[in-house]
Amino acid sequence: MDEMNQIIHTISLSMGASWASGINLYATLLTLGVLGASGNMILPADLQILTNPLVIGAAGLMFAVEFVADKIPGVDTGWDSIHTFIRIPAGAMLAAGSLGEVNAAMTLSAAILGGTLAAGSHAAKSGSRVLINTSPEPFTNWFASLGEDVAVIAGVWAAVTHPYIFLVLLVLFIVLLVWALPKLWAGIKKVFSVLGRLFSGNKGDSAKEISPPPRE
Repeated sequence: MDEMNQIIHTISLSMGASWASGINLYATLLTLGVLGASGNMILPADLQILTNPLVIGAAGLMFAVEFVADKIPGVDTGWDSIHTFIRIPAGAMLAAGSLGEVNAAMTLSAAILGGTLAAGSHAAKSGSRVLINTSPEPFTNWFASLGEDVAVIAGVWAAVTHPYIFLVLLVLFIVLLVWALPKLWAGIKKVFSVLGRLFSGNKGDSAKEISPPPRE
């Protein structure tokens, strides 16, 4: 039973970290670092670096920057677009690092699953925020952003302290994600459109793409 509990805890931490990183990577790193440094959890060896004060400070600084950027309509879409290349690889790395000392096949499998889960949560977040930004008032955007911040911190904490409950909620999230992604496709396409324009050097059109509609 103890071995089974350990396996469940490991899976919960691995998938919880990757899921959360797809929504807000810096809040995920900060939460794991603080929990590890305060003795509320023992991080696997590969994640012990997160308890370093410099890493906690850097994660806290970037979380503060994202906290502000994520609540400005239009800016949040640009931020999410750029972080497509940061959150997903980081989710894969966190998932793999959460396993500890295992064989290479299991590490690679965890990285693939973690990267996929991070991609899914990132797509849900960025796609929904594009659609929310069509609202003529800013409050919906603010509430959505605050809700995401709370969900990430609470989700990481639940993955560590209540793994069985977290895994049930994660399965429900995946089912909801499969149902919602086709409806969020318009917003996801806009994120990729912004990325394409950024890399093509057409900055003027990129700014136009991420700007929200005029508020009346």
